[in-house]
Amino acid sequence: MEQMSSYKRATLDEEDLVDSLSEGDVYPNGLQVNFRSPRSGQRCWAARTSVEKRLVVLVTLLAAGLVACLAALGIQYRTRTPPVCLTEACVSVTSSILNSMDPTVDPCQDFFSYACGGWIKANPVPDGHSRWGTFSNLWEHNQAIIKHLLENSTASASEAEKKAQVYYRACMNETRIEELRAKPLMELIEKLGGWNITGPWAKDNFQDTLQVVTAHYRTSPFFSVYVSADSKNSNSNVIQVDQSGLGLPSRDYYLNKTENEKVLTGYLNYMVQLGKLLGGGDEDSIRPQMQQILDFETALANITIPQEKRRDEELIYHKVTAAELQTLAPAINWLPFLNAIFYPVEINESEPIVVYDKEYLRQVSTLINSTDKCLLNNYMMWNLVRKTSSFLDQRFQDADEKFMEVMYGTKKTCLPRWKFCVSDTENNLGFALGPMFVKATFAEDSKNIASEIILEIKKAFEESLSTLKWMDEDTRRSAKEKADAIYNMIGYPNFIMDPKELDKVFNDYTAVPDLYFENAMRFFNFSWRVTADQLRKAPNRDQWSMTPPMVNAYYSPTKNEIVFPAGILQAPFYTRSSPNALNFGGIGVVVGHELTHAFDDQGREYDKDGNLRPWWKNSSVEAFKQQTECMVQQYNNYSVNGEPVNGRHTLGENIADNGGLKAAYRAYQNWVKKNGAEQILPTLGLTSNQLFFLGFAQVWCSVRTPESSHEGLITDPHSPSRFRVIGSLSNSKEFSEHFRCPLGSPMNPRHKCEVW
Repeated sequence: MEQMSSYKRATLDEEDLVDSLSEGDVYPNGLQVNFRSPRSGQRCWAARTSVEKRLVVLVTLLAAGLVACLAALGIQYRTRTPPVCLTEACVSVTSSILNSMDPTVDPCQDFFSYACGGWIKANPVPDGHSRWGTFSNLWEHNQAIIKHLLENSTASASEAEKKAQVYYRACMNETRIEELRAKPLMELIEKLGGWNITGPWAKDNFQDTLQVVTAHYRTSPFFSVYVSADSKNSNSNVIQVDQSGLGLPSRDYYLNKTENEKVLTGYLNYMVQLGKLLGGGDEDSIRPQMQQILDFETALANITIPQEKRRDEELIYHKVTAAELQTLAPAINWLPFLNAIFYPVEINESEPIVVYDKEYLRQVSTLINSTDKCLLNNYMMWNLVRKTSSFLDQRFQDADEKFMEVMYGTKKTCLPRWKFCVSDTENNLGFALGPMFVKATFAEDSKNIASEIILEIKKAFEESLSTLKWMDEDTRRSAKEKADAIYNMIGYPNFIMDPKELDKVFNDYTAVPDLYFENAMRFFNFSWRVTADQLRKAPNRDQWSMTPPMVNAYYSPTKNEIVFPAGILQAPFYTRSSPNALNFGGIGVVVGHELTHAFDDQGREYDKDGNLRPWWKNSSVEAFKQQTECMVQQYNNYSVNGEPVNGRHTLGENIADNGGLKAAYRAYQNWVKKNGAEQILPTLGLTSNQLFFLGFAQVWCSVRTPESSHEGLITDPHSPSRFRVIGSLSNSKEFSEHFRCPLGSPMNPRHKCEVW
């Protein structure tokens, strides 16, 4: 339930390594016998006695025999492969790997197509989706489990779990939802003072409306307000204010009008359709007003700072008082606003507030002051309508689907209602249903196994850290201390498994049977109260940003912790019956990725205690920037459908992908040294090291619609899946050694980038 800015947590959905001795390296390549050549061999031989001659011949024959034996042994040793694993699990995973591969592709030309070509051919984007991959597949599996649990009344052990079941059942009651039609939202709009789209509006209640839609309904028109750990004092929470307010996923959609004309037209049509469904009368009166709202959002997009310019938190962090905020952005009456949304906590003029973009707030204040009050109200109400219309009848679902088709290329389909309801229940009440999911899926020893893997990866990362040539010794020592201090959170936050503790958290939330819209509105209000309640409390490790069923992981810089929900700790990321090459290539790389986030271009600015402060020597900062610039340029050169990847925006995730792969590979080599070579999988013809890299690549097999790819390129801090694989592997000299890729081939470029 904790809201967090993207730079406040780095998610997954994203050195000289010691190589083990290759087979045959134990024996020398050839037996070197050095005879000193006398000036005249003939005279030497003639000078021998007959006994000596016979001895020399005998020794020579014995030596030749010995050489032959050693050579035979050497050949036998070199050609002897580890035993093949023929268990049911090994045969099954081999079949899955083979089906995903395209062996006709040269792995040194395009490893992504080699690893995933078969999977891509067999998995077109399903109807109702804009993208599909390993993560989606696993999430569907988790969804089916959650459905069963929510529909089984005996599965719940706490009141909180029962509330999740009531919420889900209300969502599934389509008869009641269809009966109510648009009435719940129309009544809400009326209660908040009306909307000029659906009826005459002539009030001056800007401040009151802003307070209500912000706190009660969790919308963020103009700017977002939330509570989170203070980056410069991570033991205390603080009010934080940041840019927000766009209906489309990125400012680019508004500003590059020609390129995004289809989306802008689709968005306007969507706005008009919702206005009509809410009783707004004829299109001629709705369209011009919706166009005004769209123009206002475009004005907001113009002053919104692009994400790639917000990566250096040292530069964008500003702590001000409420009084200073009033001077900075006078269009809002800040003290009454903050006191209203944080009630009963009292806020006075000296209240510290962290602002992430002063210039944006200054400009949004000017924009508010120069905009007609009716348009401001229309815009705030549109924010509310956009957020809440999906809780209404099928006509609204149809409007959503039509827009999704334009926005993401999602093919219209009749997705089962239960999938929508499971997703929404998990999204809002994921911690309440968490215990049911954990009991059903999470083996007792999973935490221990995950802890061991994390320990191995951390050890490998620190070994690599000790070999970095660009980092000075003092900074290296501090970096090791930070790595040692990283806290692991695995599976679920502990409080959810205690029914009393869980019920305490959800005590103020009540779900009403059969009233879906009402339950969703109550949840928005409740979740804001939980957020506001944190203001005078210290940050808590039990507050996770991801629910237990989520197929993801993240790093929190202010807590210096890595979090792995139960949802990701299963196949294909981890399977106890699979070769460890696959587990290290799967969950091992995930762990390495999150660990490396502590040292990416943003995470590195935080010390071991989670405080934003300059703890690196300047020489190492400059060297780090040089190393990372290589990666920026590398990823800038990749493109999808002719559209380039933004190497600056994706830098943190690319650093984590590369560092995670290296740490996991090294950890696997350490594991093999300690435990011995693994059995290999049948018919693949791959060594365990090759399998490690193949397993890593197949985690990222995925497909996207062109529209979804475009959206990803301009919004997602992760690179597209293809380049998460190709980018990391082409920087790995170990990969090229194991697949014998010629220097200068696409997967083994002469110039490689390395940060960690």
